[in-house]
Amino acid sequence: MGIIITLAILLLAFLGAPVFTLIGAGSIYLFSVSGIDSSTVVVAMLRLASLPALIAIPLFTFSGYMLAESRAPQRMLALAEALFGTLPGGLAIVALFTTALFTAFTGASGVTIIALGGLLYPMLSKQGYPEKFTLGLLTTTGSLGLLFPPSLPIILYGIVAKIDIDKLFKAGFMPGALLLLALSIYAFFTARKAGVKSIPFSTAALKKAARNIAWEIPLPFVIIGGIYMGLFTASEAASVMSFYVLVTEVFIYKDLDLFRDIPRVAVKSMLLVGAIFMVLGTALGFTDYLIDAQIPDRIFAWLHAFVSSKVLFLILLNCFLLVINMIEIFSAIIIVVPIIVPVAAQYGIDPVHLGVIFLLNLEIGYMLPPLGLNLFLASSRFNRKLPELYRAIGPFILILLAMLALVTYLPSISLIGISQ
Repeated sequence: MGIIITLAILLLAFLGAPVFTLIGAGSIYLFSVSGIDSSTVVVAMLRLASLPALIAIPLFTFSGYMLAESRAPQRMLALAEALFGTLPGGLAIVALFTTALFTAFTGASGVTIIALGGLLYPMLSKQGYPEKFTLGLLTTTGSLGLLFPPSLPIILYGIVAKIDIDKLFKAGFMPGALLLLALSIYAFFTARKAGVKSIPFSTAALKKAARNIAWEIPLPFVIIGGIYMGLFTASEAASVMSFYVLVTEVFIYKDLDLFRDIPRVAVKSMLLVGAIFMVLGTALGFTDYLIDAQIPDRIFAWLHAFVSSKVLFLILLNCFLLVINMIEIFSAIIIVVPIIVPVAAQYGIDPVHLGVIFLLNLEIGYMLPPLGLNLFLASSRFNRKLPELYRAIGPFILILLAMLALVTYLPSISLIGISQ
């Protein structure tokens, strides 16, 4: 019967059934056959609903969608180009930092590729960057920024793993910054090799760009700086950001109409939030079953019989996470994290460090062939075949994998400044 139920769930997944229905059905079946009291699920859901950090998800998502629907991306690019375009590889570096910031605020890789990819592609091509490099860069940049606040996956990971979200925000900063630095160095040497001409510096262009974006410049400093300095929590930062973005985009820049656009943006953003919450709610039952049935302990006992080395465990963990995050992202956080956190803890891995490893795997999973989401989005956005994108992202994947190894085996990169 168990085999039949499992096959039925897999068949429904293949036919496109919603993820939350599959998780819920599987949880109900597991509780019924194991004889474990399922009433704990209700208690867990009530506990989840009372978490202060939960409000951060809809508020940050709403803010990110408002920014995406406004002309903020164009203003960000104009300022970054005026500041750094004169450097060798400056426009590519501008693309890296702008998309990372935009992904952090929107929390969605797809939004970044769609909103900024169409703007950056002709700019990079016109300046003489190689086609292969341009495609690889823009496919990669879609997921950069997931390690910076107020990234939605960080918040979701913290809630599921029961880890302080503010600590996760601080832990992700240094690995994220080093990753951007490594990619910037690669962009610098690629531009020099290709003979890409720099954009002449213009004081007038800089003043105009700064004037146009004057009201949005404080946003990352207020939100990111406020979190790192401990001025407010993630939930408070979400409230500040949503209010600030609403006032800025509706009443100051007037990119969005309060009555025509804001309701549409709210509905669009809440569709994503609703989908996350439905998966999160049904996954609580599955998580409770795993805990009550002592599945993590059994997995550790089995692993420990074959894998006694912490180093080898981390290698296997990264391989597993790359595959899982490539296939399904939010479900991976909600379902996999409750399993790996207690297992990793028994190998002596800090839960905050594990969170950074997971999120860096998530960034790579977005662009990993053959099923990475960024590949399909870039293929559609730039009208390129997938094999062409597979070749284009090769050097970028190698850089990201090197950074993953560095972060995995040097925990101090993540844990610097984090009080234990």
